[in-house]
Amino acid sequence: MKLADLSTGPDWIIWIIFIIFAVLSIVLLLGHGSWFISGYNTASKEEKEKYNEKKLCRTMGIGMSVLTFLIFIMGLLENILPAFFVYIALGIVFIDVLVIIILGNTICKK
Repeated sequence: MKLADLSTGPDWIIWIIFIIFAVLSIVLLLGHGSWFISGYNTASKEEKEKYNEKKLCRTMGIGMSVLTFLIFIMGLLENILPAFFVYIALGIVFIDVLVIIILGNTICKK
């Protein structure tokens, strides 16, 4: 069973999601787009001063780039990848989110 056998929707949806994630990754990697970071955009001014905004944006951008690359690989190779790759992708997402949280709360603080 291939990954494409699990897909029930049109293929163009995955490419739209990929483009959205790619644009968000680029904006964050450039050090902008802090309003996209949940928790940071709603934090008080005193709480925001504890973080290096550019470093936080870049850290989130790198994490978002990992997810973007994963979506690209899954969209491009859906007819080749086996169905159990979904579990591998889930593990990659879990580890990526864990690393983003740890780095966001350690190296991104002033």
